[in-house]
Amino acid sequence: MEGWFVTNSMARVAQSESDTNLTGRRAEWQARVLDGKARDILARDERYFLRQSVSTPCLNAIARAEGIWIEDTAGRRYMDFHGNNVHHIGYGHPRLKAAIARQMDELPFAPRRYACDTAARLAEKLAAIAPASLSKLLFTTGGSDANEVAIKVARIATGRFKTLSFWDAFHGAGFGAGALSGEALFRSGPAAPLVAGASHVAPFGCYRCPYGHPVDGAGQPDLARCGLACARMVEYVLEREGDIAALIAEPARAVPFLPPPGYWKAVRDACHRHGTLLIFDEIPTGLGKTGRMFACEHDEVVPDILVMGKALGGGILPIAACITRPELDVAGEWAFGHYTHEKNPVTTRAALTTIEIIEDEGLVENAARVGRAALARLDAMKSRNAAIGDVRGRGLLIGIEMVRDRTSKEPDRDLAEAVMYGALDRGLSFKTTMGNVLTLTPPLTVTEAEMMQALAIIDEAIGEATRRRSA
Repeated sequence: MEGWFVTNSMARVAQSESDTNLTGRRAEWQARVLDGKARDILARDERYFLRQSVSTPCLNAIARAEGIWIEDTAGRRYMDFHGNNVHHIGYGHPRLKAAIARQMDELPFAPRRYACDTAARLAEKLAAIAPASLSKLLFTTGGSDANEVAIKVARIATGRFKTLSFWDAFHGAGFGAGALSGEALFRSGPAAPLVAGASHVAPFGCYRCPYGHPVDGAGQPDLARCGLACARMVEYVLEREGDIAALIAEPARAVPFLPPPGYWKAVRDACHRHGTLLIFDEIPTGLGKTGRMFACEHDEVVPDILVMGKALGGGILPIAACITRPELDVAGEWAFGHYTHEKNPVTTRAALTTIEIIEDEGLVENAARVGRAALARLDAMKSRNAAIGDVRGRGLLIGIEMVRDRTSKEPDRDLAEAVMYGALDRGLSFKTTMGNVLTLTPPLTVTEAEMMQALAIIDEAIGEATRRRSA
């Protein structure tokens, strides 16, 4: 009986990080599409891996990944507009693979108490491209750990321990990062009880403003009426608590939602007034995803600490970084993590080469250009399709919100799921967030022609799904 309660209570947890991996539509799609080899791999995968929401059981089995494409065991190819945001330079970039191979021949590992040239060069590079004076850093093997390093820095620098973050945010799955996160999937059930001192506030999100303020016909906030209530609430909490060490947030929410004009400048000022450090989690958005090297550059705001990861390893190796103002280098007598692979010469070579590829191939500029074209095409799609309630994004971080009614903005999760599987049938992979937002995060290498092809697929899938519903 106890097991029944746990299983069924967790099934009611709202899905915000990704699409649900246990639905009737998914089972139907798998029964129709998967070949014998995929079924065998998925059966073995499910036999040995612990089940977890939005992950195991898996969707399909992948045999190849190259450029913007993934290929399953049956030979079906999909443009991957998800990729966990690791594939900025595309899968298996030849220059990156060659650099990793050379590094393994030259120096495959460096014991943690020794320095190595590749780690030092990567540190120099990150200091050069990071906003303003951010220049002191540590590497970890994942973004969750890097966020926890950031909080440790904030604690020692401020003498405080409390944190403030957004509901619906995701900052990692460890106990510390899970406490920062605002998703039930990562902060409830097996994660509870959490680290003490973690407070949350409603995030910005103008299309679905948690404070009830309307937007105009173009989906833009009426700043004269709302007065940036979302930013004022942040300051309210900072003032009421009085001793918050750090505010941590994604400068552009990966849902995605973009901040209203002036939001981050107001929050930056509030943090300064209350002695709170501002940490930007750019793990999904950094390194060019939004059409700038870092998403916070759009808002002309520099954090005290910036965290990056995911794409830093080029979609091959795991590495993340926490970079701070030099004034925050104040805890030399303590250990933040002393990670075994912190200064690994192979992972740092992968990261250094990834940044060089992004720069040399003009991928940030490409993300901005293709993203603009995509949003223009999506605006046209929205104008003739009532099921699209909102279109938003920057660069190659794009969201298409499916609704049952534009006036009520009631989310249409069933339609969003139908569109996702319809797109898979046509060779396009992406994920849904918040249950009803088609979330597109393609590689920065995607061409405008490939983007238009993907949007045509989505247009067709929406049309098919709405016709079936009507029938």
